[in-house]
Amino acid sequence: MSDLFGSDAYSPAQIADRVEKVGIAKAHLPFVKLFALGILAGGFIGLGALSFLIVVSDASLSFAASRVLGGVAFSLGLVLVVVAGAELFTGNNLMVMALVNRRITLRLALRNFTLVYLANFVGAVGLAWVVARSGHLEMNEGAIREAAGHIAAAKLDLTFSEAFLRGVLCNILVCLAVWLSLAGRSVTDRILAVIFPVSAFVAAGFEHCVANMYLVPLAIFSNPEAGIGWGDFLLSNLLPVTFGNLFGGAGMVGLVYWTIYGRDEVTRTETPPIESPDR
Repeated sequence: MSDLFGSDAYSPAQIADRVEKVGIAKAHLPFVKLFALGILAGGFIGLGALSFLIVVSDASLSFAASRVLGGVAFSLGLVLVVVAGAELFTGNNLMVMALVNRRITLRLALRNFTLVYLANFVGAVGLAWVVARSGHLEMNEGAIREAAGHIAAAKLDLTFSEAFLRGVLCNILVCLAVWLSLAGRSVTDRILAVIFPVSAFVAAGFEHCVANMYLVPLAIFSNPEAGIGWGDFLLSNLLPVTFGNLFGGAGMVGLVYWTIYGRDEVTRTETPPIESPDR
């Protein structure tokens, strides 16, 4: 089909095969490498959130312009993950395709999810701590600090169901971004594939657990008097958002595409092997 329309992108069936191969490679990464790549991903997503805050702190922008431009700025995080190479919990939810095809075991999948999630937390919270003490939040006459506080408070005001459903919607778009990036054959292809789905979820106000690991601790570190507590964050926001991300990414993208393409053996020998498990 791609030849018919003159495109050199991998077809959806070939993408499914590539996703499965990447999942197998990820499942067998050694502990130190996996955890280090997870810390990187947490930091990368934090850098995207940092860029987002700079945009939304500008009161001269309209609501729509602020959200859309902020979303484009946030795309930096996933661009770094898919191009530079890192292990991100939300994107790794697509490993479910290798799991249900019995190419990896449940133990290996859970090992990856657990270690990567914890490493993402370390990377994102660590970056938040450094940024909070760097003086960066005082830019634009403290508007960035104020924006961080407002965003964190709004996240904690969500009900459990709202946080869960926003997490579902978020990771549908994030996993579609990862899926689309695997259709590309160049760095430019991968970057362009990431920008539109990611900027859409940010503009819509959906919830990403790793981004929240940066944004809420940033508010906690920078303004302890605001009354934002770790317990409220972990139970009221991070928990439902994580479950929502898992359901949206693994269930609504991974399992749906596996149902369509995962059992199709036609293209399995047509796609080149994945050379590096980091990507």
